[in-house]
Amino acid sequence: MSTNIITTVWKEKSQFESDNPSGHAFTMFDKSQDNGTVVGFAPKALMLSSLAGCSGLDVVSLLTKMRAEVADFKIEVTGELTDEDPKFYKHVKVDYHFTDSELQPEKIQKAVNLSVTKYCGVMEMFRQFATVEIEIFLHAV
Repeated sequence: MSTNIITTVWKEKSQFESDNPSGHAFTMFDKSQDNGTVVGFAPKALMLSSLAGCSGLDVVSLLTKMRAEVADFKIEVTGELTDEDPKFYKHVKVDYHFTDSELQPEKIQKAVNLSVTKYCGVMEMFRQFATVEIEIFLHAV
């Protein structure tokens, strides 16, 4: 079994610095507060980034193994929060955008499906509290 440990430290106002098992740190804050010139991230939005990163890493690895690399790949994640506290994501839409002059739709679909249903643990966590919708967009150049 693998374990990750992070430490998050209050810095000032509504700002926290969190480390990562990779050894890097980042700042989180309440975006509704005045944080001056501090560059940071909102905790709930980071959850959406984690979802995109987890699935994206799977998809890139799978496409490489399938010899179906693409020129460009991006993921847009939209999360809809509940109205009442504690606010959490109740619906999440994950849009996968692939661009290349020689797209291989079947392999792309297979890679995304494997990530969504088998490999991405963050996706599985999201499914515990939100409905997750997936859509694939193919852009030929």
